Amino acid sequence: MKACTRDTYGEADVLAVRDVDTPTPAADEVLVQVRASSNDRGVWHLMTGRPYLMRPFTGLRAPKVRVLGRAFAGTVTAVGPNVTRFGPGDAVFGTSGHGTWAEYTAAPEKLVAPMPANVSPEQAAAAVISGVTALQALRDTAKLRPGQHVLVIGAAGGVGSFAVMIAKSMGATVTGVCSTSKVDLVRSLGADDVVDYTREEVDARGPRYDVVVDTAGNRPLSLLARALTPDGTVALVGGEDKQGLLLHGFERQLFAPLTGLRHRRTMRNVLTRENAADLAALGELMSSGAVTPAIVHTYPLADAPEAMRYLAAGHPAGKVVITV
Repeated sequence: MKACTRDTYGEADVLAVRDVDTPTPAADEVLVQVRASSNDRGVWHLMTGRPYLMRPFTGLRAPKVRVLGRAFAGTVTAVGPNVTRFGPGDAVFGTSGHGTWAEYTAAPEKLVAPMPANVSPEQAAAAVISGVTALQALRDTAKLRPGQHVLVIGAAGGVGSFAVMIAKSMGATVTGVCSTSKVDLVRSLGADDVVDYTREEVDARGPRYDVVVDTAGNRPLSLLARALTPDGTVALVGGEDKQGLLLHGFERQLFAPLTGLRHRRTMRNVLTRENAADLAALGELMSSGAVTPAIVHTYPLADAPEAMRYLAAGHPAGKVVITV
């Protein structure tokens, strides 16, 4: 099969589309013919091997998994003997640790959900990582309740765009933060208000937000604390935009709880737990029209290295999708 692979850590230049063996599903796995995958900062971290603290798990000198990508949408072609929920021909989406920028991937049944008939493979693949992260940030980390006011920093990005739509579906009032060129996109996602950060900072209106979802990671935590109501919660997604090799800016997450104590505000890190139930919940939101992934660029598998260059250059508003 064709797959986008690499033999070493590095930037997009280490990627190449080549022939590799088709995976064989384990007893609890399904084999999927991939129709679409997606790109995000997590895939970039896997490609570069940064921060270095991840390498004991991904490979010290070279990546253990050579095929890039984690999200997929496609059609089941074979199942392991212990699989009970799926069979050949089923349309599914989910995550795989074997790499998904490929014509086929194998994935554990527990990380796979049915793909609704009225949701395209591109939409489903776009939702897998970013959508689940946004859902868990709002529901589990921030404990969002109907009627609360949510501020989404990085509202035009992958996780941020999903956070805007999911928060609205949960009955919240949503303010998105983005640059001038992305204001219209954020409004189209359903945001009630938009803060253009080139003209106004997020704490300029005082402590008014019950929940702050920070996907950008480039503002002082003390500033976020000033934007919160006394009982509010900051949900931190991803690390700070720095180039440190060891932590790559994730020290911001490490110190967030202590910063919260100093400012008497709650600051929590979002630790995403991949599971089929949340994928199914996202599928229902997409099927109903409450959530429509904002796909801004689509690349064929043959051009997958270009998809990574596009992401690394800092262009994306919304999601970048790989089609197979």
